[in-house]
Parts: sequence; structure tokens; C-alpha cells
Amino acid sequence: MARSIPTGLITALTQGSIEPFYAIEMLFDTAPVRFWTGLGDRAIDGETYIGAGTLLEIGDIEEIGDLSAKSATITLSALSSEVVALALVEPYQRRVCRIMLGAIGATDVIEMFSGRMNTMTIEDAPDGASVSLTLESRLVELGRAKVRRYNHESHIARYPGDLFFSYVADLQDRQVVWGRTQA
Repeated sequence: MARSIPTGLITALTQGSIEPFYAIEMLFDTAPVRFWTGLGDRAIDGETYIGAGTLLEIGDIEEIGDLSAKSATITLSALSSEVVALALVEPYQRRVCRIMLGAIGATDVIEMFSGRMNTMTIEDAPDGASVSLTLESRLVELGRAKVRRYNHESHIARYPGDLFFSYVADLQDRQVVWGRTQA
């Protein structure tokens, strides 16, 4: 995928010493959750990202030139039972998640992966639980079957009170005279 890299990030990456970091943004219904792989809080694009240090692990991100769907994995470790309880009740599937790359000393970041949250795996351990979240590329949506139908029931579910499809069932067996006289 062709992308332009901001000049501030290019400058930081061409220095003798490079300190790269990743940042993730998960857009849940209740509130967005933002972490980065450093310590302390960090402002990125006007938003505050919480430092997770080595507790945040981002799996391999593969970049390809064709239009095949790829995935990525994010893992948060040593989580308290309260955070795990929140992860269990928060709707997460098909919510947007972004992974960005930046460098210390630069204000710009570049988006490395953008997709939707798919599956969550929770592993409990004595020192704290870990949550792994699998992200899917938006191209996966092209392969999914659509469950929406063009009938009255499906239309009412989306637009309550609209009777657009209410007479379609009556029309299927009806004899329509079109362009000729009726016998």
C-alpha cells in the first residue's frame, strides 16, 4: 500500500539513534481506548495515549501489494480482574482499531494497520490475565455474506413504520395486464 511518510517522522528515523514506538487506538462504543509502547502518557494527534510499556505486544504486521485481507494481533498482559471484567462485557466485535508507528522526538505518526476487532482471547495467570485481540482488515467484509433481505420484515427491522415492502408478497402471484387489452 502506498503511503506518504510525514517529514517529521522521516527526520527522526534518519537520525543516528532511533527510538520507535507503536500506538494503538481501539474505538469502543462507550469510549476509545488508547495505548502506546512507552511509559507515561503521550499526546498523539491531540489525543492522550496511556503508556503500557512491555505489557503491550503487537504481533507481526504484514504489508502486501495485492488486495488480500490480512490480520494483526494485539496482546495486553498483567491485567487486573476489573479490566478483564470490563473486556468481557464491552461489545468489541467489528469496532475500529488502528495501529500506528512513531518515533520519540517526532510528533508525527504513520498508520501501519487499520481494521476491525474480531476475536478476543483471555488467559488467566497468577500474575494477572492477558487479553489477545485479533484484528481483521476491512477487506474481510467483502467475503462475508450479507444477511439483509429485500422483504417487509428485514425492512421494518431497519426502518420501523415504513411500509415500502408490505405489498410485495401480494404481487408475486398477481396477474398484471401490461400493454394489451384484458380478455
